[in-house]
Amino acid sequence: MKITLIGLGVREGDISARALSALESGAKIFVRTANAPSFGSLKNFQTTPLDSLFESSRNFDTLNKKLAQTVLTASKTEDVIYCVDGAVCEDTACKIILSRHKDTEVIEGVSKAARITSLAGIKSAQVTSISAYDIHSLKSTPAVAVYDIDSFYMASEVKIKLSDLFGEETQCTFVSGDGVKKMKIYEIDRLKEYDMSCGVAVEEADFLHKDRYDYADLLHMVELLRAPGGCPWDRAQTNESIRINMIEEAYELVDAINKNDDDMMEEETGDVLLQAAFHTVMKQEQGAFDSEDVTTRVVKKLIFRHSHIFGKDKAADEAAALGVWEKNKREEKHQNTFGETVAAVPTGFPACMRAQKVQKRAAKAGLDYLSSVSAAEQLTEDAQKCINALVKQDKTAAESACGDLLFTAVGLCRLAGADCEQSLADATEKFAKKFIKAEEIALSEGKNVTDFTELDWKWYLMQAENALKKD
Repeated sequence: MKITLIGLGVREGDISARALSALESGAKIFVRTANAPSFGSLKNFQTTPLDSLFESSRNFDTLNKKLAQTVLTASKTEDVIYCVDGAVCEDTACKIILSRHKDTEVIEGVSKAARITSLAGIKSAQVTSISAYDIHSLKSTPAVAVYDIDSFYMASEVKIKLSDLFGEETQCTFVSGDGVKKMKIYEIDRLKEYDMSCGVAVEEADFLHKDRYDYADLLHMVELLRAPGGCPWDRAQTNESIRINMIEEAYELVDAINKNDDDMMEEETGDVLLQAAFHTVMKQEQGAFDSEDVTTRVVKKLIFRHSHIFGKDKAADEAAALGVWEKNKREEKHQNTFGETVAAVPTGFPACMRAQKVQKRAAKAGLDYLSSVSAAEQLTEDAQKCINALVKQDKTAAESACGDLLFTAVGLCRLAGADCEQSLADATEKFAKKFIKAEEIALSEGKNVTDFTELDWKWYLMQAENALKKD
């Protein structure tokens, strides 16, 4: 059967002649709410207001689904008219109905957002229109017109969100009936009464001169850089072209952590977030996913894997908590065999890190060195194979033997309870400092290090080590 969606406008009398004609068709008439001023246009018609659904719904998402389902269910047996205050295009339930019912006619009404924008005198070229019921989905800070501020609760929700985006001291224009009042955003929920005619408008924020920015602002900045007329370099990038940047920025953050440098950490954490924002925006452009998909997925993952916090599992200590995490991770990724867990270790990991993770997962299946002694014996054997290959000048055999040697060294490091990646990083740093100091000592003595023999280097490295200990 046919569904007709009618926008009643903002006030009694806004209804169009076409809408009045449709109402006289004899179809069953549902009304979103009888509390809106525009409901007065329906006083000569028999209607079924759906205000009761407001009280029985957990949240606004549930409410809109219930409103839409009520209309869709009724349309299975008879023609139905669904009337909403304001414009049809502003109503979420109407959008659901349009997506699910083919034979639907729209008779548009006066826009609540347009009325607010007009009365407030908003001059911005781009204005985001949004219901107070959907205010949490507002992500950026162009000019905004918020309608449906019909209670103190909704006013408070709008105040909180707009304060986050624009700052609580930012001036806004509050509209009630045909009256307007200038106020600060923090004052939005300080009025005595609210009704369906209430709304608020805010001019576009001076994005380039805000005191503070959040992650939504970072995403918006990336969107600006990649928009037509934006930065040519940023517009040219793909997920593949900048993938190495994420590794580099992650390592720079780790370096800041190692140095215990808070200022450096603040900067490098921002650079990591920038890379995440870039990848997200590019996938959003492709229609693959957006930032909310990303955050939703990771929060749901944390809830599922922390079943000892949010579920029925128990974990009295760190080891037990890790065990619950690993169990849930295997279930989540459908890893039923040890081989599947080994295969899941990313090949893009640094070699030492991957080797250690692969060994740990193999060890859970019982494949491991009997002891650190047996690992050391294997290391000696692998070292001898390297020597033999080098003596024979067999490059292929040497590369293979060196790989085995390094893999066994990772195992020995793991058995010692050390992180092999960090151990090698520390050893490299220690050597770098000794080398720099050794050259410094040699140069102070007028020596040319390029003329040094192996014994010379050993002597000066020993001198450097002693000097560094004193420092």
